Amino acid sequence: MRIRRTLAAVTATAALAGLGLTGAATATAATHGGPTYVTPSQCEKGGGTPRIDLPGNPCKGGTYDGQTVD
Repeated sequence: MRIRRTLAAVTATAALAGLGLTGAATATAATHGGPTYVTPSQCEKGGGTPRIDLPGNPCKGGTYDGQTVD
């Protein structure tokens, strides 16, 4: 009987730890990735300059530095 309780506790702990890791990975990806494209106004509000004259149309400087301006 003691083994069953221990096994159930270990299984529950592993399941909860797995859910915690999945949630942390999702939260990190969501906050770290950011938008792929920004508008010219978003670029400017973030302190950058939209450089649509350069290849790839990057936002130069500010919060969105390096993001593609669309």
